[in-house]
Amino acid sequence: MPRGSSSFKHLNGNDRVRLWVKTARLYYEERMGQPEIAERLNLSQSQISRLLKEAQENGVVRTLVVTPVGLYSDLEEKVRRRFGLKDVVIADSAEDSFHAATSAIGTAAATYLEETLGPDELVGISSRSSALQATVDAMSPLKAGMVRTVVQSLGAIGDSTMRTQASGLTAALAQLAGARPVFLATPGVVTDQVVRDGLLADEQIAAAAAEWKSLTTLLTGIGSMRGPRPTGGSALIDSDFGNLESSGAIGDVCLNFFTVSGQSATGQMRERIIGITEDELRGVPRRIAVAGGPDKSDAIAAACRGEWINILITDRYTAERLRANA
Repeated sequence: MPRGSSSFKHLNGNDRVRLWVKTARLYYEERMGQPEIAERLNLSQSQISRLLKEAQENGVVRTLVVTPVGLYSDLEEKVRRRFGLKDVVIADSAEDSFHAATSAIGTAAATYLEETLGPDELVGISSRSSALQATVDAMSPLKAGMVRTVVQSLGAIGDSTMRTQASGLTAALAQLAGARPVFLATPGVVTDQVVRDGLLADEQIAAAAAEWKSLTTLLTGIGSMRGPRPTGGSALIDSDFGNLESSGAIGDVCLNFFTVSGQSATGQMRERIIGITEDELRGVPRRIAVAGGPDKSDAIAAACRGEWINILITDRYTAERLRANA
């Protein structure tokens, strides 16, 4: 007689539950394999498999996922759902400060990019962001072929240090990826539309701007109107900030400004900006924001509401504020 055929089908309710418990204990607690359990209970392996399945279906076995300390899976999912994002990654910042958040976010973003960048990517990267700089600093070299091109998506903003960082971010990421760098050798903001159009007519600058329409991933920080204002050449002037504040601007992505509800607030200043436009930005499949810290929460929430980004990498303190932010 085949093993297990004599009584398995005719077990009454209590006996079957007993068998669920016994099988589950042997499998999950004593770590026995199904063939060993079948041998011990004089049943077939297919019957053991069925008993384990029934044990789960009837609540005898309950799967519990325990999140390790320092990971925030539940909070990630809550923030993701609240804003309808594709993905959220939360870094375990040591304290609620700009510097701690930047360091933690950079490490988390580096790991995320190493794991998720797909083959033959065309990646755009903003020219200004401390969190992006921390990300690139923390990254390991990527597998060859993962990224084809890295494109600077915004001209340089601020003083000479910031202008150096603008091309430096693009160059560093391209080197890590073994990719072709495409630089945008212009200021981010110019005096008027005539100057902007003249610069965009340059062959090399036009070639860089043309790449923005084909990006597969955009890496960006999120600017906040509450944060420090860039100073020096190639920066916004006081009247610009006054006009932005009057229009209700709360933050920006690559100098595309938006209100608390996520609506565009850049206005006529767009004519003076050399960087990826709103339409081009929204056409990028993966728009990854790397941002956090005490002064950024409102701007990040607004960027999420307006769908300027669809993937967020932030710190746990900022994420808690976002969860509570309606």
